[in-house]
Amino acid sequence: MDTMRDRFISTTSALLDENPRLALVLAEISRDGFDAAERRHPDRVINVGIREQLLVGVGGGLALAGMRPIVHTFASFLVERPFEQVKLDFGHQGVGGVLVSAGASYDWPAGGFTHMSPGDVALMDTLDGWTVQVPGHPDEAETLLRDAAAGDGRVYVRLSLQSNEQARPVTGPGFQTVREGRGGVVIAVGPMLDNVLAATEGLDTTVLYATTVRPFDGEALRRAVAGGAAADVVLVEPYLAGTSTAAANDALYATPHRVLGLGVARRELRRYGELDEHLAAHGLDPKSLRDRISAFLTR
Repeated sequence: MDTMRDRFISTTSALLDENPRLALVLAEISRDGFDAAERRHPDRVINVGIREQLLVGVGGGLALAGMRPIVHTFASFLVERPFEQVKLDFGHQGVGGVLVSAGASYDWPAGGFTHMSPGDVALMDTLDGWTVQVPGHPDEAETLLRDAAAGDGRVYVRLSLQSNEQARPVTGPGFQTVREGRGGVVIAVGPMLDNVLAATEGLDTTVLYATTVRPFDGEALRRAVAGGAAADVVLVEPYLAGTSTAAANDALYATPHRVLGLGVARRELRRYGELDEHLAAHGLDPKSLRDRISAFLTR
């Protein structure tokens, strides 16, 4: 199976052929994958070099000129380093574009902490009007990317090497019900679904699956609780723990409830290891998730 980043390259290359309004802005990362697209569209595939603030600024400028920019690099260099440009050149100017990141929270541990971005979604959450998408499979990434490219809004698509075994149909921005139960609700975001399903096997829980996390589908959560599930909610996110707890609390403001946010801890792991070791260290492997979810739901 190809990776989400592989699918991003092939899908975006095809989209550039199909839609003359699209432009791709790069900062060296993934440039080799777009060699053919750059030869076909030298005026719409722009590599600015290792200048991430310029990367986002050029994307905002293209949007002001009527283009639909797709802007890409590692998450830490797309959201964290040029955050002022994201805030001003897109949000303040009132223009749309598609930011597509790679690297996620710790996809490449050997790259060190400079290439890790567990706080990117929380940071984007401080801005108004952004749709945030976290696919869990390359097929889902392709669908979400095509929809984002065809629209006019501001969209952040977070790609990862982590992937579920099977794609789920992406029929809209709402959460999908994967399993129904009465002992609580577990919301699995993107590539966390397989681990959540393994962790909750045999438990009487509802499992909701989210590939679009902003806007947060509060209505789906309210339906799950109203359908008989206990108003105990566990959020399992592949980025900073607690990123969506406020959104879940807001959705259930009229219902007595409890929320547990599981994700990447704030503490920095200085032994970089491998991706699976980071999952285990943050308690996001199936065994750790089962222990943590069970303890919360039976408390």
